[in-house]
Amino acid sequence: MSAAARYARQIVMPVIGEAGQRQIHDSRVVIIGLGGLGNPAATYLAGAGVGQLDLVDYDTVSFSNLHRQFLYRETDLGQRKAEVAARQLGAYNPDIELRPHATRLGDKVFDSLLPGAQAVLDCTDNFPTRFAINAACARHRVPLVLGAGIGLQGQLGVFRHDVPAAGCYRCLFDEAGDAAEACEDAGVLGPLVGMLGAWQAFETLRLLIDEAAPESHWLHFSPETRTIRAHEIPQDPACPHHA
Repeated sequence: MSAAARYARQIVMPVIGEAGQRQIHDSRVVIIGLGGLGNPAATYLAGAGVGQLDLVDYDTVSFSNLHRQFLYRETDLGQRKAEVAARQLGAYNPDIELRPHATRLGDKVFDSLLPGAQAVLDCTDNFPTRFAINAACARHRVPLVLGAGIGLQGQLGVFRHDVPAAGCYRCLFDEAGDAAEACEDAGVLGPLVGMLGAWQAFETLRLLIDEAAPESHWLHFSPETRTIRAHEIPQDPACPHHA
């Protein structure tokens, strides 16, 4: 089958077309975290035909992951998530390049992966890592799409580090603030992070075809109350990433 047949349902959309599909194919996206958010985000981006996906996660598959992380099976327990995800996604779409990175994050990793990337997805689950990823994206001027889900609440942020006047994650949250609950303590429903991960993929595709809004924005999503609150993130003059 041809690539045109594989992607026919999105190529037919005027907002994408053949030109947009070429942009998607010529893009490289870095996905950090291959858990409940990273699984659906990576799957939809692979299905859309993003030319290269860098999959970053040092963790291994555990039994408690399986209720929401659908790329993994019981036979994968103990294996590196990045390697299992790359194998599964490669079977799903053999037309793209998948590069697994089972490594701990640090400046050396960021400086290796971020230059030349069109977008970074933060699919991690803790504040220190999110601040580190935001700082690296600010340094390399790469757009960042961040998702977070806990209990029955979800958040999603699109931070336009490639736009000089746009705000960032550090403009929104203070690094000295209170730590967030972890999903192992508060719990999380699989469909919630599934929706958020898919939303991250949607926002990323908008970036890749130059259809994303130029300002940074933050969404708070509550499926329990069926509400979505959204607001633009202004740049904080005191933020160290915009000095």
